[in-house]
Amino acid sequence: MVQTPIKPSTETSPTKKPSKLEGIKERSQFLREPVATEILEDTTHFSEEALQILKFHGSYQQDNRDNRIKGQEKDYQFMLRTRSPGGFIPPELYLALDQLSEEYGNHTLRATTRQGFQIHGILKKNLKATIAAIVQNLGSTLGACGDLNRNVMAPPAPYKDRPEYVYAREYADNIADLLTPQTAAYYDIWLDGEKFVTAEESPEVVAARQRNGNGTVFQDSEEPIYGTYYMPRKFKCAVTVPGDNSIDAYTQDVTLVVITDDQDQLEGFNILAGGGMGRTHNKEQTFARLADPIGYVDKDDVYDLLKAIVATQRDYGDRVNRRHARMKYLINDWGVEKFRASVEGFFGKPVQPYRPLPEWKYLDFLGWHEQGDGKLFVGISVENGRVYDNGKLQLKTALREIEQSYHLPMRLTANHNIVLYEIDPAHQSDIQRILDRCGIQAATQIDALVRYAMACPALPTCGLAITESERAIPSILERLRALMTKLDLADEHFVVRMTGCPNGCARPYMAELGFVGSLAKTYQLWLGGSPNQTRLAQPFMDRMHIDNLETTLEPILAYFKQSRETGESFGDFCARIGFEAIREFSDTYDPAKAAPKGRRRRHRVSLPDNLYIRLKAAAEKQGKPMTELTAAAIAQYLDAGE
Repeated sequence: MVQTPIKPSTETSPTKKPSKLEGIKERSQFLREPVATEILEDTTHFSEEALQILKFHGSYQQDNRDNRIKGQEKDYQFMLRTRSPGGFIPPELYLALDQLSEEYGNHTLRATTRQGFQIHGILKKNLKATIAAIVQNLGSTLGACGDLNRNVMAPPAPYKDRPEYVYAREYADNIADLLTPQTAAYYDIWLDGEKFVTAEESPEVVAARQRNGNGTVFQDSEEPIYGTYYMPRKFKCAVTVPGDNSIDAYTQDVTLVVITDDQDQLEGFNILAGGGMGRTHNKEQTFARLADPIGYVDKDDVYDLLKAIVATQRDYGDRVNRRHARMKYLINDWGVEKFRASVEGFFGKPVQPYRPLPEWKYLDFLGWHEQGDGKLFVGISVENGRVYDNGKLQLKTALREIEQSYHLPMRLTANHNIVLYEIDPAHQSDIQRILDRCGIQAATQIDALVRYAMACPALPTCGLAITESERAIPSILERLRALMTKLDLADEHFVVRMTGCPNGCARPYMAELGFVGSLAKTYQLWLGGSPNQTRLAQPFMDRMHIDNLETTLEPILAYFKQSRETGESFGDFCARIGFEAIREFSDTYDPAKAAPKGRRRRHRVSLPDNLYIRLKAAAEKQGKPMTELTAAAIAQYLDAGE
């Protein structure tokens, strides 16, 4: 076995030991053990060391937290995630996933915000059969999780007459192939050594994987790009076209933007690098970050440049502190110029200047569209990404009927929706009838708050969840819409995203209004992201109990209504006006002025300047309105005197 050294981060003292997980990866024999041994054992779950390696195979060990009973073993189950570059799901794979979710899972599928499917609720004894069935039906879970390149994203629109979209899909596939683990462990464990090949790799990709450049690959290693230790943390890539921000370009470790000439021929790619959403509460050294423009690369050099970026993070990313291990921290610590210089050292030549781009727009491609070759595609909204049958909504039944009858490929979107394509126009009316019968709303019928909202699964399956997300957001959006209607903002909408913890799987830090779980039924409130996801939101309130949703947001929305500029979005308003002004308005807001006639008015009380300053500082520190602290203090004083 070829062992490859860990090169410690320049920010890390050489006397510090690598994290525990680095040793687990080293002992895994290129992702084999202890998974290969423990999958054969008649147990309900894996050891801690095995489950860390299991992630590289596309699975997380979880338990149903609703079923936890003191003194009893946890209700262990497994989540499997597909590796689906560009969100591509062939019809046979979808039907297999549908069946597997019924036979082994919890009867639902979950479209993710990285364009893959997840199956929840699989028992350990059924894990091998489930993975084998996915591979045998043209799918894979390899590399969907773990310290390596995750699912490569691309715009889901299947345009055939717009070359830039064709290039984006092609290079998303090729980059996924380039950075796929080469270890045979996946097939040894799950398919008894039988390797299913779903598509032939591009010769350019095969050559690039072996081409050493200036130390980008390890010669004679089972993993030429990753080596023994793989990446310091997860690594996320996307490919998109100018102006199309359907894949949250600034949140990726690397985003490539297709650049074509006047004849629509591919010239090369702009490169953005260093984005990332994950953070940890009360750990200021962790933060969400936008990607930076790095430069431009010709098409013939794109794989070598990407390998140079991977090698820089692989060799200099922090392998001691996993909270500091993402590439965003390396770029933040080094600065863009030093990072670019390191990349150029591996690349062997200078990176060219970044080219101008048009304004970014968020696109979701819902509804019916022409794909450019005489056929159609239809985007279907999947609320919170959950594909299931529930009362009048029979989405799982609808998709099953459509796939069994018409065998349509699909693309999953970064907003956890589904695009069906290659539709013969003669079948449009029949497909629409199935959608109507099964209660699937047309794009024009969906409340825009719901249409542009996202939430992570959170409870009960995610082990990192602090509080609810997917199960909570429908009622929160209903309450938010009722509040906006009350304030005569019924026609307005903005991007709302919610997560049950600060890891940011639904990318709440890019939302106009973001909820980030901090305690049970309590959330951080983030404001000021842009509608097109090009600006980070900022933390406005550290802890907001969900019962206080209306009292917290009503003054902010009232201020928005009163002081917005023409056509200004809610997120742009919050970023322009600033949080100090929002807090000052909220502190003096009288809800009676916006309430129906007959509602009791709130009385005003004046304070000396020095007391007001102290009160304001305390309110900001606690993340509470000044009126709430004032009322509590006065009530306590009066109660004490009685």
